[in-house]
Amino acid sequence: MNSRIKILPENLANKIAAGEVVNRPESVVKELMENSIDAGAKLIEVIIKNAGKNLIQVIDDGIGMSEKDAELCIQRHATSKISTIEDLEKIKTLGFRGEALASIAAVSIFELKSRRSEDELCTILKINENASIIKEKDSAQVGTTVSVKNLFYNVPARRNFLKSNSTELKHIIESFKRISLSNPGISFKFFNDDDLIFDFNAGSFSDRMKSVFADNILDALIEVKEETDYLSMTGYVTKPAYLRKSKGEQYFFLNQRYVSNRIVNHAVFTAFENILEKGDYPFFVLFMRVDPKKIDVNVHPSKLEVKFDDDKEIYSFVNAVIKKTIASYDLVPSLSFDDRASSESLNFQNVNIERGNFSDRPRQASVSSILSDDEIDRLFESLNAEIKVTGNDSAGDGPFDEGQPKEIYHTTDRISQRENETPFIVQLHNKYILSQIKSGLMIIDAHVAHERILYEKALTSINANIPFSQQLLFPQKVSLDPADFQLVKELETHLINLGFSFKYKGKNRVEIVGIPADLKSEHEVETLLEILHEYRKNEQEKHLEITDNLAKSFSCKAAIKAGDKLSETELRILVDQLFATSMPYVCPHGRPIVIKIPIEELDKKFGRT
Repeated sequence: MNSRIKILPENLANKIAAGEVVNRPESVVKELMENSIDAGAKLIEVIIKNAGKNLIQVIDDGIGMSEKDAELCIQRHATSKISTIEDLEKIKTLGFRGEALASIAAVSIFELKSRRSEDELCTILKINENASIIKEKDSAQVGTTVSVKNLFYNVPARRNFLKSNSTELKHIIESFKRISLSNPGISFKFFNDDDLIFDFNAGSFSDRMKSVFADNILDALIEVKEETDYLSMTGYVTKPAYLRKSKGEQYFFLNQRYVSNRIVNHAVFTAFENILEKGDYPFFVLFMRVDPKKIDVNVHPSKLEVKFDDDKEIYSFVNAVIKKTIASYDLVPSLSFDDRASSESLNFQNVNIERGNFSDRPRQASVSSILSDDEIDRLFESLNAEIKVTGNDSAGDGPFDEGQPKEIYHTTDRISQRENETPFIVQLHNKYILSQIKSGLMIIDAHVAHERILYEKALTSINANIPFSQQLLFPQKVSLDPADFQLVKELETHLINLGFSFKYKGKNRVEIVGIPADLKSEHEVETLLEILHEYRKNEQEKHLEITDNLAKSFSCKAAIKAGDKLSETELRILVDQLFATSMPYVCPHGRPIVIKIPIEELDKKFGRT
């Protein structure tokens, strides 16, 4: 009786395997370049024709192969990278599966040339259309050249699924750039249809960043650097002013290998969450080094996926490092008095400062430093340090006129005296806080500053699980619609940890007997309703996690409003508490809290330059 189960012929098995390893021209480029890197190449050239459909050629100056190794390398599961099961747990090379060349050769007209330094002639292997192997000898430089012609010629269904030339070329270039980024010590050249497109010289990582992206790319980035015994991470993340609208500009390399990892991406995005607006994505190029024994790169033939021993530890590490990096920089937008004034004139001036150093922030102001409206007028008049001109026209003709006779008088002594005083701090139109800093004038939006303070306090209260509530002298009863009543019951534990205290009084009615310490008692009912509304809105539009959502909803509705007048003491406390937060520059929803006007801009406006 004949068996129905058969062992597939080798050429058919290779074609099946090729479907996993080689799915488009970019896959071939990636596999061949990684082989060149593993071979110790110092120069790698990639030649592409017809978006890789007609020709993919990779030339390197690596160690080359002997005749025997050249014959073996095109066999399935032939590799020089590993030999035992233990080797699989400590992989340090980019390739190790021994499948790439066999898979590529199975779906193309394949040619390999290779020579070692100790060999006089190179070995040439050609695999033609009938899968026969032709072996030749010739003269050539030390290194290896692999030529892949007519990719998928014998798998027409796969070839028909290839996209347009522009799309396939885009994928090839993206892979070329990734590999170039992670290997700045290697020179790379890229030819497309005989035109030299990229010529990256070996150098430092910063040089390679400039070559791959733009000469001024580093101006838009913040350096990341954190090393521990177990993990280390280096690279760059974008400054807030340069957030992107594309998901495709995030580069993560694990032990020099480019991988796609949702855990790392989410950790970075979460670190930026208070800066990102809807549709924004942070650009980053990050390199992580981990003990190879702690990761598994043998998840998929493409080797783009990886598994960590401890996902939570990796997530926490990446999130903490990125948050620390962002917080270590001055992210205050600087306002320029440009004639084309618009949102584009707000440029984030990111100055590298020590963590926790807020030297360019308002200093503690004394009671005597609070100025009246008349004093503020005189202050801005005194920007012309030599003279002051007052009009003799009727009162109100000019912005600073007081109806006084026209005269010129010197103000040098008065200004000198003011310079020795404690820097002023005032509230403008009951909305903004103005304060002198060493570089000029700082303007703080009081509402969003209070939001940031309350947001961090709320997170601490909720997570601490130690309720603290100020009891109301007169408890407030409130009738809720069924949906809000149900939401209160769902959030009860979190609301209690936040500082609310309730009693249920029949159908859809609750009695508020205690409120958070930061909430004004006369607005407890309205604020609770607003928090519930804001929470539901965030849940529908932003899909926020419960704790974060509630903290943002509370801070938004409990913060002081535009128009609320603050005393001098309240101003000072608000500013001090703001700069004690982890992110004093951006509110929980991504709006700027602080803007600087450099003294140079004021000088220009008053003709001092």
